[in-house]
Amino acid sequence: MNTLQAIILAIIEGITEFLPVSSTGHMIIASSFFGIASDDFTKLFTIVIQLGAILSVVVLYFKRFFQTWDFYFKLFVAFIPAVVLGLLFSDMIDELLESPVTVAVSLLLGGIVLLKVDDWFNHSEGTKVTYLKAFKIGLYQCLAMVPGVSRSGASIVGGMSQKLARTSAAEFSFFLAVPTMFGATAKKCYDYYKDGFVLTHDQINLLIIGNIIAFIVALLAIKSFIEFLSKKGFKVFGYYRIAAGIILLIIHFFIHPLTII
Repeated sequence: MNTLQAIILAIIEGITEFLPVSSTGHMIIASSFFGIASDDFTKLFTIVIQLGAILSVVVLYFKRFFQTWDFYFKLFVAFIPAVVLGLLFSDMIDELLESPVTVAVSLLLGGIVLLKVDDWFNHSEGTKVTYLKAFKIGLYQCLAMVPGVSRSGASIVGGMSQKLARTSAAEFSFFLAVPTMFGATAKKCYDYYKDGFVLTHDQINLLIIGNIIAFIVALLAIKSFIEFLSKKGFKVFGYYRIAAGIILLIIHFFIHPLTII
C-alpha cells in the first residue's frame, strides 16, 4: 500500500462509515481494484482507520456521549452480541472479507431492505433505549459481520424496529460504534501480531495518516447524514446500494473477475 492508496481508502471510510452503504464493503472493493486487498496490512488498515472515523462521534456528541453509567451499561449490553459472535466466527469473517462478490450481493439485498424500511417503521417516534432494546439492536449490528451489510445500516434498522425514531436510532448506532470499533481494532491488532507481523515505520505512518483523514472526513459526513436522514429517509441509499451491487456483479461476471489478487 502506498500513501495515495491509503488516503483514498481513508476518504472512502470517512464518507461511508456512518452511511448505510457499508464502509468495509467499499474499502474491500477499492482495495481489490488497487490489487492490494489480500495484503495482511491492508486488512489491518481497513479495520484500524475505522477507529479514526468513530472518534468523530465522541467529538461531535461530546456532551451527550459522556452521560450516566446507565447509558454506558446499555452500550455494553448492545456490544455483547458482537463480541461473542466475533470471537466465535472470526475465521469465517476473515474469509468473507476477501470476497467482493459477497459485498456486491450484500449491497444489492441491503438496498432492497432500505427501500422498505421507511414504510415499515416510518411512524416510530420513540427516543428511549431500554436494556432489552439495546440488546436487540446489538443483534442487528451483528449482521454487519457479513461485508457489504453496513454496521450503521443494520443497527439503525434495528433501532427503528424497536420503535425508535430515525434520528434516535441513528445516534444510538453512532454511540454503539465507539466500543464496537475499539474492540474490533484491538482484536485485529492482536491477531496481526500473533501471526508474527510487525509494523514498519512506513506502515505506522500510513495508519496515522489514514486515521486523521478518516476522522476529518467523518466529522463532515455525520451531520450531513443526520440532516438528510431526518428529511428524506433511506430510499436514496437503497437505490444507491442496488445500483452499486448490480454494477459490481456485472463487472465481476461479464467484464473482469473482482478477485482478491
